[in-house]
Amino acid sequence: MSVQLLTNIVIGLALVGYLAWKQSTWQFLDPARIWRGPVVMAGIGIVVLAQSAATIDPEDVVFLGVEALLSVGIGLAMGRLSRFRTVSTPDAKGRTLQSRTGWVGAALWVALIVVRIGLDVVGAHLGAHLLTSTGVVLLMLAVNRAARALVVDQRLQRDARAARGMMV
Repeated sequence: MSVQLLTNIVIGLALVGYLAWKQSTWQFLDPARIWRGPVVMAGIGIVVLAQSAATIDPEDVVFLGVEALLSVGIGLAMGRLSRFRTVSTPDAKGRTLQSRTGWVGAALWVALIVVRIGLDVVGAHLGAHLLTSTGVVLLMLAVNRAARALVVDQRLQRDARAARGMMV
């Protein structure tokens, strides 16, 4: 095992652990910026893919489709699992709304990463080599985060409409 591969594994595990922790703890949420992360990740992913000038084989299309469906499904579930609360003390940016998906959301996040790695391994053996591209990784994470953002955004809007209806 090379030092580079070992470094990538350690960094990957640390990132998965950090993101799982973030899913399970209350984090401040800015509804106005909920789409920023997915858009930035998708943009960077597209640029990286364009610079790589990689060819797309039929195997790549199949595996990318499966991975995209998985990313969307887990993102929708994570958005549905999200819980919200308003705190009395705002953070440094003035936000009072917090959210989390809990340990089930963290487990879904870990499952997404594990299945994604499995698809990469199987896909590579079957000729789908684009899956391991950094650009594809970023695009699939963006798809997951966008699906979550869609559900969270809709839920926040629905809750805001319901709250306005109660005030009348």
